[in-house]
Amino acid sequence: MSEEFPIKPEFNDKSIRSFVIRAGRMTDGQRKAFDLAWKEFGMSLFDGEINPEQVFGRQAPLVVEVGFGMGDSLLEMCKNEPEKNFIGIEVHPPGVGRLINNAYKEKITNLKVYMADANDVLTECIPNLSVDRLQVFFPDPWHKKKHNKRRIIQPTFITTTLTKIKSNGCYHFATDWQEYAEHMIEVLNQEPKIVNTASDGDYCPRPDHRPITKFERRGERLGHGVWDIIFKKSESE
Repeated sequence: MSEEFPIKPEFNDKSIRSFVIRAGRMTDGQRKAFDLAWKEFGMSLFDGEINPEQVFGRQAPLVVEVGFGMGDSLLEMCKNEPEKNFIGIEVHPPGVGRLINNAYKEKITNLKVYMADANDVLTECIPNLSVDRLQVFFPDPWHKKKHNKRRIIQPTFITTTLTKIKSNGCYHFATDWQEYAEHMIEVLNQEPKIVNTASDGDYCPRPDHRPITKFERRGERLGHGVWDIIFKKSESE
């Protein structure tokens, strides 16, 4: 992305981030999407806390996805679950451009997008007790031990986001790194206000609402595992 590109990822200063802004070549379509579709789908961290009912023009269950990558699975969820509102958060401009470009072409009306640090958005923009499902699919595993502290799924992330999730709302995480899956379970088990919904062991079968990505299908052919983790928040605060 050139220095002249007008829209850049938004974030507050902090010492440790769960992401690195990677250089990525944007297609003409992705670039044009910011001119054409950003006004319809784009949200700003610096506008502060939102009222989801006003933002979407209706009252509906709210799903927030952290790190949607190129956005294909999130777009599919928007189409498959039109009765829900979706907020996607991603820092990489090519993925954001692809998602809003495709959403604009398909006339999607239940999607809003932040190109910003997810921790900042969740802390400053998402109201308490407003989220029905918070999902993080295939986050960067930061597999080197010295980089583990950069993983987004940490006790502080759960503590911060738990206030945003409604009673009976849920966390849904998925990863293709078993060690990271074990780390996620360990972190989630530390919070007494949420409970694992798995009926057998720690992990759940992939639910119908999570589409299978091309990356995941390729991994399955190569014998790679995928672990879905769903924890539900208790009714009582």
